[in-house]
Amino acid sequence: MAQTRKDLRGRVLRKGESQRRSDGRYVYTYTDPLGRRKYVYTQDLVTLREKEAQLMKDQMDGLDIYVAGKATINFVFDRYMSLKNNLKPTTKSNYLYMYDRFIRDTFGKRNIAEIKYSDVVQFYNHLIEKQELKINTLETIHTLLHPTFQLAVRDDIIRKNPTDGVMAELKKNLGMKTGVRHALTIPQQRAFMEYIATHPIYFHWWPIFTIFLGTGCRIGEVLGLRWEDINYEKRIISINHNLTYYPVGEDRASENHISTPKTEAGMRTIPMLDTVKDAFEMIWEEQKENGWTDAEIDGMTGFVFCNRYGNIMNAQSVNRAIKRISSAYNATEEVEAKKEHREPVLLPDFSAHSLRHTFCTRLCERETNLKIIQSIMGHKDIQTTMDIYAEATEEKKQETFEHLAATMDVF
Repeated sequence: MAQTRKDLRGRVLRKGESQRRSDGRYVYTYTDPLGRRKYVYTQDLVTLREKEAQLMKDQMDGLDIYVAGKATINFVFDRYMSLKNNLKPTTKSNYLYMYDRFIRDTFGKRNIAEIKYSDVVQFYNHLIEKQELKINTLETIHTLLHPTFQLAVRDDIIRKNPTDGVMAELKKNLGMKTGVRHALTIPQQRAFMEYIATHPIYFHWWPIFTIFLGTGCRIGEVLGLRWEDINYEKRIISINHNLTYYPVGEDRASENHISTPKTEAGMRTIPMLDTVKDAFEMIWEEQKENGWTDAEIDGMTGFVFCNRYGNIMNAQSVNRAIKRISSAYNATEEVEAKKEHREPVLLPDFSAHSLRHTFCTRLCERETNLKIIQSIMGHKDIQTTMDIYAEATEEKKQETFEHLAATMDVF
């Protein structure tokens, strides 16, 4: 039987109540609808219990308002998040951060039953035009609002989901093709890697970009690799966790954490190409000479990628390096092309995720078995693989016919 807890005056304390010995203050600890631990502090027990009663009343009033169809978008979003028990801490933290930053203090205060399709379109246009959000950021916001309104539909609070079809129309109006990330072309890929390989400053980035382009792994999968995940004898790389970097706590300070892949498809092994093996061996020799990283994240050690200070490399530094290298290359290439009287091979604006897409495209150009491609890439949905395959084969078809036109006469 659990021991009864009492305050310093001998009064029995209820569940969640405690008294601090340092200053005598009373504390009530509870969990809000989002699963966050909250605290209420008072100087006496009577006031504490009054606040407990008010908290309970507020929760009940909120439910009454919801059932009556007078709840705000904020209320329904918080209710939606409280039901998402399967979210990883990284995902949940990112969702809350995005919602609090772009929705809660503006659009989120509106009555959910009064929102129309045109209201959502106006809000999204405002985010693009006034706050200058990129379409990818807007898609993240949409993934928060759409299921929030869908919950209200299922609870019979509203009849239709006003966010349905908004993103498709918005992309159409902006002249964008939905859901397509373009890979680097073969000349662009070759130019990027050759520039790094021969550059005195950027050469140290060659191994990691070789591994990106030779494995097709996500950035968190690459940066989270440990030496024990690399099997030289079997020539395979084990992908069984991700390195994540996300804000935690009340001050929203970002920290590194280890998480498992979101789906079973993410747990996989990837064959090791010769160039990828060379890249790992180069990193091994460098760390052997300069010292191994002693970083520990969630009990894991022995990480492959670290910066010059011995700390784990993060995604931001990788993407910043891509920007710097691409900018430097393009500036040099434009000058060289002008000297040589040719069209320059310029690099587009791209990120580390584009390198994953590039690998998948090269794989699709050489492999026809979609299940093998899906397994290597760790795609949960075969449709993702099929979309990339379709784009890759369309480009290859065009290239083939251009070559055919130059070598074959019809009559």
